[in-house]
Amino acid sequence: MNIKPLADRILVKPAPAEEKTASGIIIPDSAKEKPMQGEVLAVGKGRVSEDGKFSPLELKVGDKILYGKYSGTEVTVDGTEYLIMRESDVYAII
Repeated sequence: MNIKPLADRILVKPAPAEEKTASGIIIPDSAKEKPMQGEVLAVGKGRVSEDGKFSPLELKVGDKILYGKYSGTEVTVDGTEYLIMRESDVYAII
């Protein structure tokens, strides 16, 4: 994979959607919700503040994260779906 995020963006592989509920009911594809967690695969160099100083990102490759339901932009590379989002769209590291 040759995707390198720029500035304060990160590349995330979303966790797979749940196939069935805790009680064992199988969820059809049309009712599955988008996952809100994933793994960071690549990070940009960081953002440059208004005064010209460089601020590196807190996230690093391999972090498991929680993000907003509609965060990021979906991209497909070699048949695999990824999300590219800003670090500010991330709510927490798990």
